[in-house]
Amino acid sequence: MAFLRAFGSYLPTRVVDNSELAAETGADAAWILRASGIEQRRFAAAEESVASLGIAAARNCLENAGAVARDVGMLLVSSSSAERRFPGPASAIGAGLGIAGVPAIDLPIASAGSLFGMALAAHLAPVYRNVLVIGAEIMSRVVARDPSHRDTAILFGDGAGACLVSAETGIAEIRDALLASDADFADALRLDLDAPLYMDGRTIIMQASRKIPRAIVELLERRNIQVSGVEAFLVHQANLNLITRIAQTLGVPENRFFCNLQRYGNTSSASLLIAADEWWREKSAPLQGPAVFATFGAGLHWGALLAMP
Repeated sequence: MAFLRAFGSYLPTRVVDNSELAAETGADAAWILRASGIEQRRFAAAEESVASLGIAAARNCLENAGAVARDVGMLLVSSSSAERRFPGPASAIGAGLGIAGVPAIDLPIASAGSLFGMALAAHLAPVYRNVLVIGAEIMSRVVARDPSHRDTAILFGDGAGACLVSAETGIAEIRDALLASDADFADALRLDLDAPLYMDGRTIIMQASRKIPRAIVELLERRNIQVSGVEAFLVHQANLNLITRIAQTLGVPENRFFCNLQRYGNTSSASLLIAADEWWREKSAPLQGPAVFATFGAGLHWGALLAMP
């Protein structure tokens, strides 16, 4: 058994709204909102790093769990925007938390990495007791390499989220997960060495709008759960139009999908966990029904995870 014990997050203090971004990219502020649903995003300060964001989110998560760093038996860290090719930020986050020596594994899976981490943590928790999953990204520096690529530059923000998966107790039990990968469209979303981020937006939206609902339906069917019976959907905060399409495909009211995209933009691997943290903090009552987490990202990688009270 494995449980979602707590969530946490950290957002940089600098707020960048559409008007500021429009001046840098040449895009119209109203067009940015129509195309993405994003009103503003956060940008990291010059002294902040992917690891420092991850450490802050981890500390917030541990505080919310009533736990301390030495309770953590393993770290799983997802980031697609680390400052160097290797080592990744996982070991630095462990050292920053004061738990050097605890195994710390990097999952460089853009956008989908946090969900892959949660699914892996569910299997690892019986051995390591408490597995801390972190998604940390500074995407603003990635898109700053070529701000003229406005279709990507307008989407991304910075931040970190965390989730503590425990073998003993939590707010919901992880019952099942479905993970998938397929390289057929891998070139449609990529970050080559020393090159700007490339995204074929039309292809990515099309693939995501098909693959995410299919993964959710397949996961629920094998557990004999109706889509209509899901209390909440937590999905990667990529684009409001994508979230709307997923809700329509599933035949589920949009208000079942928690959304904070308008405030933070697309924070890649961090987005799912930032959304989960805000969703849980805003809930006025314990979870009563199933919750579904779902992501889609470069690779292509995608999946869904089912949690039950």
